Amino acid sequence: MPQNLDAVAVRAWCRLALDALGRAREEIDSINVYPVADGDTGTNLYLTVESASQAVDAAFTGHDPALPSLAETVRAMAHGALIGARGNSGTILSQLFRGMAQILGGLEGDERAETHDTDHTAHTAHTDHADHADGHVLELALRRAAESAYEAVAHPVEGTVLTVATAAAKAAGAAGSTDCGTVARAAYDGACVALDATPGQLAVLGRAGVVDAGGRGLVAVLGALVRALSGETLSHKAADGLHARVEAAECEELPADGGGPAFEVIYLLEADDSAVARLRARLDRLGDSLVVVGGDGLWNVHVHVDDAGAAVEAGVEAGRPHRIRITHFGVGDAHTTAQPPRERTQRAIVAVVPGEGLAGLYAEAGATTVPTRVGEPPASGELVDAIRRAHAREVVLLPNDAELRHTAAAAAEQARTEGVRVALIPTRSAVQGIAALAVHAPDRRFDEDVVAMTSAAGATRYGELAVAERQSWTMAGICQAGDVLGLIDGDVAVIGSEVAPTAASVLDRMLSAGGEMVTLVLGESVPDAVAERLEKHVRETYLAVDTVIYRGGRQSALMLIGVE
Repeated sequence: MPQNLDAVAVRAWCRLALDALGRAREEIDSINVYPVADGDTGTNLYLTVESASQAVDAAFTGHDPALPSLAETVRAMAHGALIGARGNSGTILSQLFRGMAQILGGLEGDERAETHDTDHTAHTAHTDHADHADGHVLELALRRAAESAYEAVAHPVEGTVLTVATAAAKAAGAAGSTDCGTVARAAYDGACVALDATPGQLAVLGRAGVVDAGGRGLVAVLGALVRALSGETLSHKAADGLHARVEAAECEELPADGGGPAFEVIYLLEADDSAVARLRARLDRLGDSLVVVGGDGLWNVHVHVDDAGAAVEAGVEAGRPHRIRITHFGVGDAHTTAQPPRERTQRAIVAVVPGEGLAGLYAEAGATTVPTRVGEPPASGELVDAIRRAHAREVVLLPNDAELRHTAAAAAEQARTEGVRVALIPTRSAVQGIAALAVHAPDRRFDEDVVAMTSAAGATRYGELAVAERQSWTMAGICQAGDVLGLIDGDVAVIGSEVAPTAASVLDRMLSAGGEMVTLVLGESVPDAVAERLEKHVRETYLAVDTVIYRGGRQSALMLIGVE
């Protein structure tokens, strides 16, 4: 049966693309040499897709328990990418999403989209009311995406993400299939071939011995689309020798092509089409790398200029600019308020914490906290905001969740561009964060403090109690809805019916390998009697093992367990 693209598949695509970019972020950053070798393309693409994914999740939440339509979902994806687009490649990727939405979601703001061909209009009208799109519609969407991206760039250059997007669209068309999985795989394969050819098309890539960073990011996004549709996991390997000089490219000073503009200027703009046309012409005279994406009264403007004030002034004359970001290449974020900056502290801890009780505990220890609720992880922007609130020269970041590793890494990278020295300790649970905080010594050298905290976190095994929401297969067997699950290091190890005996069983397994201290963090619904029973169990069963008990409060897990 042919695979179709529906709202659920789009949501899965966004989440898988975010994960793929998170895993490839450092690699993509390392090969970023065009248009400016500022090493942030992977981070910018991650932040752009993160915004798109959050918008799609919001669309699903707004329709719960029903599902949004395909049209509503792709429109949310495109809008989220537009308002969250970062950097040159992120801005172009947002336009690629918008081009797809013009077909899959029936967005007909561009007259050329309406008259592209007879099939285009018919399928656009169809998808506005359909729950899914077939392979032919997906091919049209990919074609429109590539076209709209070219139209958004003032001076398109071959050997970039534009070339890769066009090759993907052509390969999708050549597939001639109504199966979306087949079309997506053809697009991915075409993109890979085009990506490997980019060093021969763009001199700066050839000199560095790398492929185009933006194109590499698009390949990751298309690979995620294949996985969302067919379940197939793909991993692109560059042609032999292409990445042989990546380390050298990072270490060497790449020759400048005549010296580029000093500033990157990005802002959202509310303006009509005629005003944006005049803005394009004016910004084109002011600088280069001009990309203007969007439509329907909301635009994202990106340009590299020497006169950042003139670029912002042009936006003011065209409409209402907001979310203005000005970055001085090589320096970091230059967007400041009119208030004089207050003196930074030397060092701070920023931690993600589940539950109000833990938030208070971490705050008492001097940490800046990012509260989170079960099933609602924070975005990288929230972590960056917390780092800014900490207002320190050095920051230790504790994500306290294995699923936040990519999000935290992107936030750390963004903060580094703003001049903050950030060390990310990959804590996978709040109990590991507690262990790290216990050995934190701000008077030590930063590197020594980070090593000590990392060692303490790594020496702490973590467990958790949760209630099963549905019948499911686990490492410990089949669980039923309502069962109490005991997890150790992220895997289900015990299935029980009551909290206390299940927790005791988890503790026995964790302490079988030894331990000196047990940390219990109790959820709001767990009575004190359970804590007393567990503390007694440890005291009577294991010699010289201390137990420390905290209350997690509202929004915390049922129980967190740490063994140091």
